[in-house]
Amino acid sequence: MLTGPDDSPWHQLPTTFDHVGTSDPRFFDRLWFAASDGDGRSCLQFTIGVYQNMNVVDGGFVVVRDGRQHNLRVSRQLRPRYETTVGPMAIEVIEPLTHLRLTVGPNDGSTAAQLDWRATMPAQEENHHFRRRRGRVLEDYARYDQIGSVSGWVDVDGDRVEIDDWWACRDHSWGVRERVGIPEPRTGEDSPPSGSLFSFLFFSTATHGGHVQVGRHDGVGHLTAELTDIRTGETSRGRRVAMTAEFVDTGRPRRFSSATFSVEQPDGTVIDLEVTARGPAVAMTGLGYGGYRDGLGLGVYRGRELHESEIWDVSHPAVVTYPDGRQDRPVHRIQPVRVVQRSSAGTSEGNGSLTFIAEVEVDEDGRLREAG
Repeated sequence: MLTGPDDSPWHQLPTTFDHVGTSDPRFFDRLWFAASDGDGRSCLQFTIGVYQNMNVVDGGFVVVRDGRQHNLRVSRQLRPRYETTVGPMAIEVIEPLTHLRLTVGPNDGSTAAQLDWRATMPAQEENHHFRRRRGRVLEDYARYDQIGSVSGWVDVDGDRVEIDDWWACRDHSWGVRERVGIPEPRTGEDSPPSGSLFSFLFFSTATHGGHVQVGRHDGVGHLTAELTDIRTGETSRGRRVAMTAEFVDTGRPRRFSSATFSVEQPDGTVIDLEVTARGPAVAMTGLGYGGYRDGLGLGVYRGRELHESEIWDVSHPAVVTYPDGRQDRPVHRIQPVRVVQRSSAGTSEGNGSLTFIAEVEVDEDGRLREAG
């Protein structure tokens, strides 16, 4: 089937753009954005993903304000409409890798928005993600990350909030990833869990910016640490990252209150990034990550069109309270943070966004110490 992208000279397969180079139903292509104010009172996230082999487009928009998380989740059938729109949500690329417009039109939920995302740093490519289990590919995908700013407005329960140059970040990933679109098949007896760790920091200060990502799952690790000196434009990739973290309590899953990432540069020098939680964290189930009311997560076919919305209490640093009074400690949360950068060249301060999932053992004093 011919679609709008076919009217371009960028084909990479001898077929039309409505096909991808694998029949794996988990193939995805997703854009994600986050922004936060300077005092921890408010933050937002916006995402749209396309799953060509599942014939699905889905998206989510979340605003956290004064301890309440306003959720909107939407999904639609992809074909025949090849557009980055789903329900009231849309992404318009004004200038690639520089300026994108994010829209959330009127809907049955409690939020609407008109936002302009502008880059303040060049995009950075992560190291490729690839992992197998018992001969089967679990993940094979690419992602780039970028620091920027957001301006515009968001309407929360009829209260219009003007947004002027909020700190922001985004990523864009595509490929094959586990637990997307379909349940993972059983391919053998599972060994006892060895613990998992995933930390993903976006940040920028007056002098430095970039991202640090450290992961470990079933003994397989991933490291990408790309830091840019904003004053000179020089970028380097860290070769090792040591982490420490402190947690808000002893509950599981653990929620951090502060953490330090010590990034060893190729020349042996170390840049320390000290982060402190600022305001409530986004519970990612509200955005659709592992969420939707059917509990099946992203990429699932849910008919020609679906809208879901609700408001959660996220004022506690670890516990989420739902409208029916139930409480939970979601594993996947993304936290706005204050960042202090320390190196031999000096100290600078700024903002960031940190995902930190630590299902690993900690010291007797309740601190995590980990190297990747």
